[in-house]
Amino acid sequence: MATYYYVLASQKFLIHEEPLDEVLKERTRHYHEQEKEIDFWLVKQPAFLEAPEMAEIKAKCPQPAAAIISTDKQFITWLKLRLEYVIVGEFQAPSATISDPLASLATVS
Repeated sequence: MATYYYVLASQKFLIHEEPLDEVLKERTRHYHEQEKEIDFWLVKQPAFLEAPEMAEIKAKCPQPAAAIISTDKQFITWLKLRLEYVIVGEFQAPSATISDPLASLATVS
């Protein structure tokens, strides 16, 4: 089991109102320069919110939600400082209630 950290907000806020594409492009460029493997993912309608232990967090976040999930706690802390109006947290996966940490409930269009 691994620990995953996340920044969570409404899709509208995280994807459309914040300059998220700039942040992720810069972070990706930095990782390539450092020859570091990518350890963060943008997930629309993250399935981990459906786990019973996440009910309180899900209730606090406007839906549909989006999350940036990472195995790097420092990156998530940095994002929290950069984005301000987001929820941060962590979870363990795979587990009995969260089988795939990066699963999405969003339908592909």
